[in-house]
Amino acid sequence: MQTISTPSDLRRFVSINRQAGRSIGFVPTMGALHHGHMALVERCRADNDVTIVSVFVNPTQFGPNEDFDAYPRVLERDLQLCREHGVDAVFHPAVSDIYPEPLQTVVEVPGLSTILIGEQRPGHFRGVATVVTKLLNLAEPDRAYFGEKDFQQLTVIRRLAFDLSMRTAIIGVPTVREPDGLAASSRNARLTPEERKVAPTVYKGMLAAKELFESGERDVMPLQAIVRSMIEREPAITLLSCDLRDIVTLGTVEGHLDRPTVLLVTAQLGSVMLIDQVEINPAVGA
Repeated sequence: MQTISTPSDLRRFVSINRQAGRSIGFVPTMGALHHGHMALVERCRADNDVTIVSVFVNPTQFGPNEDFDAYPRVLERDLQLCREHGVDAVFHPAVSDIYPEPLQTVVEVPGLSTILIGEQRPGHFRGVATVVTKLLNLAEPDRAYFGEKDFQQLTVIRRLAFDLSMRTAIIGVPTVREPDGLAASSRNARLTPEERKVAPTVYKGMLAAKELFESGERDVMPLQAIVRSMIEREPAITLLSCDLRDIVTLGTVEGHLDRPTVLLVTAQLGSVMLIDQVEINPAVGA
């Protein structure tokens, strides 16, 4: 496995493999890797000749009062995990490599970036869209892999790749969960033991809504209500949002649920924002 720290070396690595006729897959991450990331790696390796993982904690997607400084950074552990899973190269640039000068150009997907989490974290998806565009321009992959847990992020990236006519196919990979249902996330390491015990409440509430749907309920309000009621029983968790949205456009779904929909929940538990999603499809549940 090669470790690469500069954009010029990454471009050189990509060029050599392109000239050899190899397909290239890319998994962009912020490090603190876990088995959820490795599911992206395994899918990438299955689809491509060469797998590149980036490890970069992107400052432009953090707000002034968010956890950029506290975000876990364990590069040596990340590198070892990538070696064990057959990654061909890890790109771990410094902030100055990605942002050598103050940005005068940013990438933004306005409609998708200012709703849901974007409303709670103004500017977050502008930072995500900009850094992902930069990384895809550097790695020039055939395919790039993102987890469905961060469903709004995945939707934003799919849209920017379409609108900017990028050569890269954006691939979503299903959410990986712990045995108790909690969605795998680097931030889970910051939960206290007590918080970790109650964290699966979010997913349990979402499953209750899916089960209610599968029993025949098609009205949006009761589906949202059962999620809220279950999560609000746990006093340590603050429910920030609970939305049923069109699975493609993230447009609001009201009244009777009659199209593929995604249930999106964000909640605060201690210092950690929990984000999760569950798909609810009338065509499947009918």
